[in-house]
Amino acid sequence: MARVPAVKRRKLTPPTTDGEDSSSSTLEAVPDTNDFFSQAASWNLEQDYETKPRKGKKKEKEITRLPIKTSDGLIQQVEASEEKEEEESDLEWLGVEGSEPEEEEKKPIKEEPKIPVRQQILQAKEELARIALMLNEDPEENTGAFKALAQIGQTKNTTIKKLALATQLAVFKDVIPGYRIRPLSDEDMETKVSKEVRKLRAYEQALVGGYQTYIKDLAKLAQSGKASDSKDAGPSLGSVAISCACALLVAVPHFNFRGELLKILAGKLSTRKVDDDFTKCRDTIEAVFQNDEDGTPSLDAVSILTKMMKGRGYRVDESVLNTFLHLRLLSEFSWKASMNHIDKPSKEDEIREKAPKQKKVFRTKKERKLMKERKVIEKEMVQAEATVSHEDRDRMQAETLKLVFVTYFRILKLRSPNLMGAVLEGLARYAHLINQDFFGDILEALKDLIGHAETGDDVEMEEETDEETKRNLTREALLCIITAFALLEGQDAHKAQATLSLDLSFFITHLYRTLYALCLNPDIELSAKSLHLPDPNNPSTSIPTTNNKINIQTTTVLLLRSLSSVLTPQLAARAVPPLRIAAFTKQLLTSSLHMPEKSCLAITGLLSKVTKTHEKKIAALWNTEERRGDGTFDPLSEEVEGSNPFAVTIWEGELLRKHFSPSVRDGVKIMEKNILGLR
Repeated sequence: MARVPAVKRRKLTPPTTDGEDSSSSTLEAVPDTNDFFSQAASWNLEQDYETKPRKGKKKEKEITRLPIKTSDGLIQQVEASEEKEEEESDLEWLGVEGSEPEEEEKKPIKEEPKIPVRQQILQAKEELARIALMLNEDPEENTGAFKALAQIGQTKNTTIKKLALATQLAVFKDVIPGYRIRPLSDEDMETKVSKEVRKLRAYEQALVGGYQTYIKDLAKLAQSGKASDSKDAGPSLGSVAISCACALLVAVPHFNFRGELLKILAGKLSTRKVDDDFTKCRDTIEAVFQNDEDGTPSLDAVSILTKMMKGRGYRVDESVLNTFLHLRLLSEFSWKASMNHIDKPSKEDEIREKAPKQKKVFRTKKERKLMKERKVIEKEMVQAEATVSHEDRDRMQAETLKLVFVTYFRILKLRSPNLMGAVLEGLARYAHLINQDFFGDILEALKDLIGHAETGDDVEMEEETDEETKRNLTREALLCIITAFALLEGQDAHKAQATLSLDLSFFITHLYRTLYALCLNPDIELSAKSLHLPDPNNPSTSIPTTNNKINIQTTTVLLLRSLSSVLTPQLAARAVPPLRIAAFTKQLLTSSLHMPEKSCLAITGLLSKVTKTHEKKIAALWNTEERRGDGTFDPLSEEVEGSNPFAVTIWEGELLRKHFSPSVRDGVKIMEKNILGLR
């Protein structure tokens, strides 16, 4: 049957002409029918057709349709219909080729119905629970589920993001193995392995890839997330990311990408704003230090923290530096160290420390063979358990100790206002691990610190640099004295007496000169955690508030620690000169008359201990007939030896006998009994 050609439909609207006058050819399509017929007579169709550019011959189109077989058995090639092409050519000639597509574009697109937010959250919860259940049941068979969890978290809904982060945290804590996964080398990829090993490798690589992506997301959210960007009532995305990083670091500190997690925490600790996230990060670092058994996580954490503090110019919170006091090497490490050197024990000392050889026990050939096999099995078990040897742990702790000392000494040199107390407290705690070659540098730094505090240079520099930070120079001076004596007391007694010749008279003299000023200090029994009321005469003074856990001792406690180191040291307590003991005893009894009850009681208790140890050296102070010195006593002398304490008697005891506190009265009686020998 012959194909009937399509009837051409010609529109009478001519195209626009560029060179002709618009009056000779009407080109605008007017929707009104009457205007259409009234203007049709004025159209110059021949002229418009003449001015239209000619088109060349069209190339023959390539036939893209497959041939068909008719009912008669003939194979016939099907040609594409030319109706659309002809209609398009007519439209092009008429100049309205863009009218129909524009009309089609203007048609409203049917949008899919929007799902309510509550419904989206419920669906996300169900999907997250389903994927997490699959991973917990058989993670090796569902390696693609890690990517599925990450894709759910890419939504714009904040609540769904939080749910995805929490779900990934729980999944990774469950599926992460107890060992570190190393990347496969080219040799490992080429090596022929069994099907089970290949399956395990694929699972491990998928786990490491998903875990790395998750940590990168946490790092981005922790940096960009703020406390005010949470649209719902819960915590912000940044807080959730920091909480997840802290939980992972405590749960799996041995696994890959530990450094990235530590950098997230260090970034938060670099700010001086102490909030809940800051406290959480600090507690996590302390937990890592306390639970570290092989020393590697502690070394990584200390290295990242020291780099962060150096980059910030040591303008960090004091509690960040106090985290170093939670390191296990304080109680486990036995070597001496400085900023760049470790004193390892010599071979002779190791031989001395070894137990004496026991008498050889006779064993048969069969018993020796069994012992040999047992040793081989024990060696394999140690390797399988991946236990860290004592040598490796000591090496890691030695490197950590060097980094800690470098940080402390740099802060001492810079005299950073808000970190001096933490540094001095840390040096006093680490005194038993400090190398003797390091003593000279530390003592010079401590003397320089006390000297600047006396002259007031540091106060002027502090007012110029930082108006918010206020230094307690009295407290720093006491900490310097405690640190100096702790360095000496931390060494071995037999080695210290033979090799050390430290002159600590500068610190003793400074302590003697400041006793009268300390007894008149109204805050002598207040610590950083005590409730401070504002000064009514100076309303502009700020009330110090801190959440410090380490350096919270009162001024009275620091004073007692300093006096105990000077008057009753652990090394050669009876070798203290009588002149020093008499001068301090007289000054302390005079100062106790102006102290609060608890401080006065603490001073009388210390003097009771002093009189019990040195009763013969200072007995003349309680008896006017046994006075040894000539001249007069100078209580304001700047030197201990120049005060002439044996030229005076102790009259303060008579006033303390009438003290309102019964405990103070009893303390004075005990002190006098020690002098009289009635024990």
